[in-house]
Amino acid sequence: MAQGVRSLSKKESRLVMSHMYVAFISLFIGATCGLLQTLERSGHFQLPAGIGYYQILTIHGVILGLVLTTFFIIGFMLSAQSKTTGGYNKTERTLGWIAFWLMVSGTIMAATMILLNEASVLYTFYAPLQAHVIFYIGLALVIIGTWIDGFVIFKRHARFRKENPGEKTPLLSYMAVITMLMWQIASLGVAISVIFQMIPWALGWTETVNVLLSRTLFWYFGHPLVYFWLLPAYMIWYAIIPKIIGGKIFSDSLARFTFILLLLFSIPVGFHHQLTEPGIDPFWKFIQVILTMIVVIPSMMTAFSMFATFEARGRELGAKGMFGWLKKMPWGDARFLAPFIGMLFFIPGGAGGIVNASNQMNQVVHNTIWVTGHFHLTVATTVMLTFFGAAYWLVPSLTGRTYTKSINKLAVTQTILWTVGMTIMSTAMHIQGLLGGPRRSAFSTYAGNEDTAAWGAYQIAQAVGGSILFLGMIVMIIIFINLAFFAPKGEEEYPIAEVSDKAIAPPKVFENWKLWTAVTLALVLFAYTIPLIDIIQSAPPGAKGFKLW
Repeated sequence: MAQGVRSLSKKESRLVMSHMYVAFISLFIGATCGLLQTLERSGHFQLPAGIGYYQILTIHGVILGLVLTTFFIIGFMLSAQSKTTGGYNKTERTLGWIAFWLMVSGTIMAATMILLNEASVLYTFYAPLQAHVIFYIGLALVIIGTWIDGFVIFKRHARFRKENPGEKTPLLSYMAVITMLMWQIASLGVAISVIFQMIPWALGWTETVNVLLSRTLFWYFGHPLVYFWLLPAYMIWYAIIPKIIGGKIFSDSLARFTFILLLLFSIPVGFHHQLTEPGIDPFWKFIQVILTMIVVIPSMMTAFSMFATFEARGRELGAKGMFGWLKKMPWGDARFLAPFIGMLFFIPGGAGGIVNASNQMNQVVHNTIWVTGHFHLTVATTVMLTFFGAAYWLVPSLTGRTYTKSINKLAVTQTILWTVGMTIMSTAMHIQGLLGGPRRSAFSTYAGNEDTAAWGAYQIAQAVGGSILFLGMIVMIIIFINLAFFAPKGEEEYPIAEVSDKAIAPPKVFENWKLWTAVTLALVLFAYTIPLIDIIQSAPPGAKGFKLW
């Protein structure tokens, strides 16, 4: 198999590493804010120097949920596609740099407004909370930058097909195209909201904003955003992890089909975030809950594929019985250990997602800190541990350095710290949420209300877990700096697995991009057209802007 043979050029490595630098600077800033949040919510610590709780809550959400993830994901996908398709030409690299600097400029603009307390509107920037117009312009620039990167990925994939007629496209390139196609379609919602609602409103050109419309457009984007985080993790699971354990990809066709299903069913599901929203007809909520539950299927297919890969490799090494393969896995290798623990955390994370998306159970947990615990299991553990595991081979392969045994020991320690910290913090969040503890709120005794007395122990547990996570972040930054600048020079493998000899070739229909785009758009139009018309036509009086902090 020719895939994975070519090394990235210095110019491509520089482009990818620029994304990594931004990602890990964001990790430091965002995780530091996270620590301050958990300490403040414990009730035993006050933020210094007049810093507002909602200010650091906004930084934490925006910098980790949007900036870190987006820069890491795009950097990784550019490297994976370049590695497997034969590299980018000068035009594609130039567009990649334009996209990078647009995203960096937008990030600086948005972050500056948050730091100046001009945009303490939280990660969801719900209206009628109003930010400075520069915050919204910054967000728009970040989105435009990602669109340009998406175009680069589409262009390179199409060029590979043109240059290699009849040949199967590289799996990682195919997965990158699906991921960015989903992102382009989904991010249209938040782009429309920011450009046509938020910016005119923040400039004073319009006095009020349609709150329900803005929230609906946000969650049209907000849930696919979760899959934008998750699909690159799946790319690593499907195509990289088998190589690290010495095995092969269980099924190329199953991997591609999984991604097609996630493209189709990850976008028309935003209403399950709005089940308590009074202005949306219950019928359309019901439809979107059904579509949400369909997403469970590709997730289960992924679980099957991964554990089939592990078992097949285990049996090659002599494993016997149902769980004999467990003894054959390279547990001492953090490049495997971190993503594997991420996979395990996705089991309770996915189960919690089913609770959140179920109308009756959602009434119990909606807007409680249970939800915060849920996405700390999914994005902050499943996705981040997978990204950390990938960084251990990706960064040295780009910087011409090696992943040494001493760095691996440190990486195993980092994985354990992150796992322990997140287990303590997320469990406490889930339990406090079931007891009615709200999310998005600073510490309060609620005028001595007795119901809040039981929360104290769980808020302290969150501070303990958050402190351990902070230590894990510091260790990760040390590892990153070492791999980028100080590790011994040498050649580190960019591990891309071959497909199993027993796997069948993927059907040609999988490359019919017009078909899958049309089906995706049809599902979106079915799920959203009538509700959006109703939301616009039956809108209550709009809301003026509020700046509360």
